[in-house]
Amino acid sequence: MRHCVFILFLFCLLPAPLAWAAPAQQSFSDWQVTCNNQNFCVARNTGEHHGLVMTLSRSAGARTDATLRIDLGGLSAPAVKEPEIAPRLLLDKASLKLAALHWQLTPWHLKTDDAVTIAAFLKTIQEGRALTLRDGRQTLSLDGLKAALLFIDSQQERVGSETAWIKKGDDPPLSVPPAPPLKKVAIVNPTPMPLSHTELNDLLDYGAWRMNNSQCSLDPNRREVRVTALTDDKALLIVSCEAGAYNTVDLAWLVSRKKPFSARSVRLRLPFTPPGDSSEMELMNARFEEKTRELTTLALGRGIGDCGIQTRWRFDGQHFRLVRYAQEPACDNWHGPDAWPTLWITR
Repeated sequence: MRHCVFILFLFCLLPAPLAWAAPAQQSFSDWQVTCNNQNFCVARNTGEHHGLVMTLSRSAGARTDATLRIDLGGLSAPAVKEPEIAPRLLLDKASLKLAALHWQLTPWHLKTDDAVTIAAFLKTIQEGRALTLRDGRQTLSLDGLKAALLFIDSQQERVGSETAWIKKGDDPPLSVPPAPPLKKVAIVNPTPMPLSHTELNDLLDYGAWRMNNSQCSLDPNRREVRVTALTDDKALLIVSCEAGAYNTVDLAWLVSRKKPFSARSVRLRLPFTPPGDSSEMELMNARFEEKTRELTTLALGRGIGDCGIQTRWRFDGQHFRLVRYAQEPACDNWHGPDAWPTLWITR
């Protein structure tokens, strides 16, 4: 009995396992916050900014790892004759000076990662209405900024600590939980044997049969069959099925490389449920990248590609596992898929 009590005591002394952080994405008036599964959070203003955007990012944990930047740009670069933005920056129509000692100032990009400078700047502007540029039509709305900062503090469990941006307290920095560990998805069979000419032709014929026997509405002239060697004994078969203005829904199967073919449908299941959506994902504009050995999807919110969902998946020998999920709900002509904020990352 004494030994059992001692063992129980030892287990009580062991550190509790770090829980996975639940990804979050939320809007507060003209501000949007995204926090991924490591509690890394990024916030920016959205809406009718006409290319003037402030982006604020912060890592989880005791360290004051944060970056604040103000950029003039978007999907289209500013006109060559556009003057520098730092001397023209206004807070509610009053000139706003930035200390060059703690800021990296270039004509259209202002950046600082100095924690004291960031905290002081946020305190200065958080009760304001907008940042604008003298002699420009750009507007960086501050409506919702304070709520966005509080959301980040809450998500990273900083409220009441010295490191909080809004509700500061006396708790030391080490009271803030560290970032959860990253999950790893290994690449299985990174260099499979290439498909032989016979294998490729047989699988393409099989893919055409699959496509013709699936309930797909895509115009036959736009239908496509793609086959990739996934492992030494499995291939990935992707066929085009449905189409809209700028998105194509695909169907995919894991298929044996030799006849008689056996096939299993590829189903993409997220390890979390995104805001207002399902954990089951369609294969939208699916592609398999040979270099990274990853299956990608891209669901565009509109044709210019400034909003939507981009994912990356890695095959673990049985299923495709999520390695990256990025989502940009704000269609405001700011950035393309590779820069969308991430809700999920892995090693």
